[in-house]
Amino acid sequence: MWVVKLGGSLMADPALPNWLDLLAKLGGGRVTIVCGGGGLADEVRRTQALWQFNDLAAHNMAVLAMVQTGYQLHAMNPALQLAASKAEIAGVLHKGRAAIWLPFELQRDAPDARTNWDATSDTIALDLAHELNAERLVVIKSCEIDRSQTLAQLGAAGVLDESFQGGARGAAFPIEVMAKHELPRMRSLLLGGTRDLGG
Repeated sequence: MWVVKLGGSLMADPALPNWLDLLAKLGGGRVTIVCGGGGLADEVRRTQALWQFNDLAAHNMAVLAMVQTGYQLHAMNPALQLAASKAEIAGVLHKGRAAIWLPFELQRDAPDARTNWDATSDTIALDLAHELNAERLVVIKSCEIDRSQTLAQLGAAGVLDESFQGGARGAAFPIEVMAKHELPRMRSLLLGGTRDLGG
């Protein structure tokens, strides 16, 4: 099983339908999509900065932003099936469909290590990959990716969140970070190709 994180910046990008089509057609039975919060999460940041409320509330609001973008992706490509919990993901994949995870279960009543902006949907996708014993994690970004950079360097550059590198240490699966234009490379990976396709 693969976890594919679609960055929130893709939620209004013309490339998004092509990514959804690819994941629906070639990811059936093995791909679980984690959505970034996109502009909805940006609005949470803006509102928190305005009213200075706590990170626990902002975390819960940002999780709901991810849920809303999940509904958006399903509406755009109904071949992708919603999974309202981690437990439902296996059933979706067993039916030969690709899953969109709606992370309702990440809402919290009290602060913990993940209820802050250091751990965004990048780290949430990484956590899910660990918990589901994924074979691969692919993180899709709108920005250009320097493939010579390490995950730590990508984190320092702001491409990945601050918590990602710590969670990635010792991961039992490969982690790929791709730009939105690398659809051919993703297609090759899903088809089992060994050719390392660039942008």
